[in-house]
Amino acid sequence: MLTGSMGPTKQKAARLVVDLASAAGATEFIEVENAHVSGVSVITGGHGLRRFLSDLSGDPEGNVAIPTTLNSAGCDNQRMEEMGIDHPDFLEQQFEIVHAYSELGIDAILSCTPYDRGIEDDEGIGSWAESNAVCFSNSYTSLITNRESGLSALATALTGWAPLWGLHLESNRVPNILVRVECAMEDLADWSILGDWMGMQVRPDWSLPWGMMPRLVGLPADANFEMRKALTAAAANYGCPMLWADGLTADAPEVDSFEGELVFGEAELAERYADLAPTGTVDLVVIGCPQASVGEARTTAAAVRARMELGQRIPDNRLWVFTSGYNYDLLEADGTVALLEEAGALVLRDTCPEVTPYNRSKYNHLLTNSLKAEHYLKSGLNRLPTSVARIQDCVAHAFDPNLVTGDRPTLGAKGVKAMATNKTRQTGEAVMNGHGIPSQSDWKIRGKAMVSDVPITYLGYVNRDTGVIEEPGHPLDGVAIEDTVLIYPKGSGSTVAPFVLMGLIYTGKGPRAIVNRDVCPLTLPAASLLAVPYAHGFDDDPTLAINDGDEVEMTLEGGSVQLRVISRVV
Repeated sequence: MLTGSMGPTKQKAARLVVDLASAAGATEFIEVENAHVSGVSVITGGHGLRRFLSDLSGDPEGNVAIPTTLNSAGCDNQRMEEMGIDHPDFLEQQFEIVHAYSELGIDAILSCTPYDRGIEDDEGIGSWAESNAVCFSNSYTSLITNRESGLSALATALTGWAPLWGLHLESNRVPNILVRVECAMEDLADWSILGDWMGMQVRPDWSLPWGMMPRLVGLPADANFEMRKALTAAAANYGCPMLWADGLTADAPEVDSFEGELVFGEAELAERYADLAPTGTVDLVVIGCPQASVGEARTTAAAVRARMELGQRIPDNRLWVFTSGYNYDLLEADGTVALLEEAGALVLRDTCPEVTPYNRSKYNHLLTNSLKAEHYLKSGLNRLPTSVARIQDCVAHAFDPNLVTGDRPTLGAKGVKAMATNKTRQTGEAVMNGHGIPSQSDWKIRGKAMVSDVPITYLGYVNRDTGVIEEPGHPLDGVAIEDTVLIYPKGSGSTVAPFVLMGLIYTGKGPRAIVNRDVCPLTLPAASLLAVPYAHGFDDDPTLAINDGDEVEMTLEGGSVQLRVISRVV
């Protein structure tokens, strides 16, 4: 494949797999049984995704080598009018993306919950790129997958091989945080709040090379599928690839110590509900992020039915329920879809709340029961003020637009807690040695360093047009990555990250070079495919040794990289 004898598409994929293996320090490859690829919606993958897929077109040998499924799209193409999407050429561009993936032999199930459709292979080695699916499957099934990016999963799908590294190795599948749960956890939204809350507590001085992997003690052992799904989906907001919950998962391996210990009680739960409660008029209620299971849709329908029996009806389609095509068929067969639509709700398939472009002439404040939805809806994807409540309360707001009145909330940095950082001003000389990646030949780069010891979340928190980081509380909030030597631990958040980065590189708004402290399948693929100088594995921590604004020089010779400070920022 590397020689190109199996076509240019597989050659690119093989280069990426080998680059990732090198960065990960893998000594061998492993055959993968199935893959799940993310990066489908027009507003997530954007220009970078569309251009990359167009570059792959026309290669008759460019087909996936293993069964591969596709993540959710940005709309239900049968309900475009009801969704009111106000985005130029959206349906045309969405069709273009899905068609391009299908041409590669990928099964366009358009679902972010591939584990919720009777999948046959729920064991062995997978290469999955939807963050919630990665965390769910590693935690509750026998399927093992690293937290891949959309690009690294696609590369594995095309080649059939992945580096043997990370969570493939039993020695790395160990908990690093202990969480004691000391509250009842009776509602689905409670579990979602817990998952997100854990990620918010992570400190930069904790050593979490594979991400936050907590052991939870004190959760009720009778938790249903929906609760377990909500927990892992929200935990994945902050890069969690798996967790252990006593009584709900396999027993956690014993460890000598944890990087941190947390306690989540009634006070913490109540505080988060208070923070997330709607404070102004709600324009739209969205349920199903990740896409609603049959149980979650039925719970929503039960709350809806109770109000229908009082003669009430949802005005203006103020409730949208998102589910997969697979579950939609089941819900249509048992009458759930008919009941919801009779009440005035909109049941959408093949899409998800976070990847849908909302019509801002109609919707400027959303309410949901999902912290995954809240995390991304308020980001740069849609910049929508989003509140969170239990399903019963969400349904109540859908029926009654005047349940909460007043000015809609607005997004802003005011009152946002600064993210913890260990950076201090450094002086004097700094020289360190690291590694490049096999696909790149010798190079020398000099420029201004842009540095943080806090991970960067590309999807939604880096402006896809300007390259400016837009994440209130982040140390680099408001700073553009353009033409910098970008130094940070790794990417976080959505697995669509490399498509955002590629889009910026295509348009000249990307960095001059990239340095990661940790192995990062969310960043490396873009650098590998577009030949942006990339370095990793240094003998000193570059995120702490180099100041933001220092002038640096970086040289790759014979696979080794030297990074040195030319002058310190004044």
